[in-house]
Amino acid sequence: MKTTIRRYDLDWLRVIVFALLIFYHVGMFFVPWGWHLKNNVIYDWLRWPMSFLNQWRLPILFVISGMGTYYALGKRSMGKFVWERFLRLGIPLLVGMFLIVPPQVYFERLVDGTFTGSYWKYFTTIAFDGIYPEGNYSWHHLWFLPYLLVFSWILAPLFIYLRKHQTRFIAWIKRLIQRTWGIYAFVIPLYFVESLVEPFFPVTHALVDDWFNFTFNIILFFYGFVLIATGDVFWQTVANVKSKALVLGVIGFSGQAIIWLYFEDGYVIHFTEALLKVVNLWSWILVLFAYAAQYLNKPSKGLAYANRAVYPFYILHQTITVGIAYYLMDLSWGFLPKAIILVIGTFGISWLIYDLIILRIPILHPLFGLKPKHKKSI
Repeated sequence: MKTTIRRYDLDWLRVIVFALLIFYHVGMFFVPWGWHLKNNVIYDWLRWPMSFLNQWRLPILFVISGMGTYYALGKRSMGKFVWERFLRLGIPLLVGMFLIVPPQVYFERLVDGTFTGSYWKYFTTIAFDGIYPEGNYSWHHLWFLPYLLVFSWILAPLFIYLRKHQTRFIAWIKRLIQRTWGIYAFVIPLYFVESLVEPFFPVTHALVDDWFNFTFNIILFFYGFVLIATGDVFWQTVANVKSKALVLGVIGFSGQAIIWLYFEDGYVIHFTEALLKVVNLWSWILVLFAYAAQYLNKPSKGLAYANRAVYPFYILHQTITVGIAYYLMDLSWGFLPKAIILVIGTFGISWLIYDLIILRIPILHPLFGLKPKHKKSI
């Protein structure tokens, strides 16, 4: 198995998907869905590309994270892995919750009229009173980090066992995904969670009561580890299935769109829509892996820079987006000028903070999840 060779395509996918997250959060300012700040004009048409992106955007990140965990465990004991996960995920989370997220809630409180005054006054008085949304303390967009940390800790013993032993389970997975449509067996657990758990546990991102979101994503995280453990078998499988997966992805999302437009909710509709959703998201994940493996599995200086920058960008970006949005929300400039300012402003300011401050001050590196440059991991 060639699992020790670095997968540059996974690095590229990680960078691309996190970049799409910035576009997605900019879009949240304009769509009808609830968000921290809303533009004075809402654009209903934008929910269609946003809905398409939303279904596979985070799932593929959890799969990639599971794949990265396979590589990380190749050179680490369980104790070292658990500790490194805390340093890599827990420390940036705590820093983000104390320094990066509070400005977002501050702007939100200014808009809803529950606070007036300077940010310094907010930060030194009520910034950490109570848990959001009733209170102000939150991890907001950083919710991905505690989930990934808990997933890593929970599954570490199992992953280490699977990593060190030639198990019948991995052998069975290899045989399964080599069968026609075998890779789509992975949809079945997702379907049961989507259809049977989601109606009773709406997504909260609160970790402790977010049973649907927690279960769905830990399955995807587990899938990533298991699939990468099959070595070249997985990559050959996605190469073989990519055209079929692309067709199924188009059918899956089109079917959901038809349901959203023309049908009322009911038992039959619910279970049908759930099936279309999981087939859709799994298909696009397979398509992205296949085409990335075909075209992006090569190193570059740009990738090396972007792959290191993506974590600090993720931590910083939403606070910058919300801050800019606060000063744009009541202007009558139209969608395009505001969206361009938000996108360029978010990328540009994130880059300036990363390149001119974080990157040049080594003591800040662990606070934003940066490893020493000579160490490489996915």
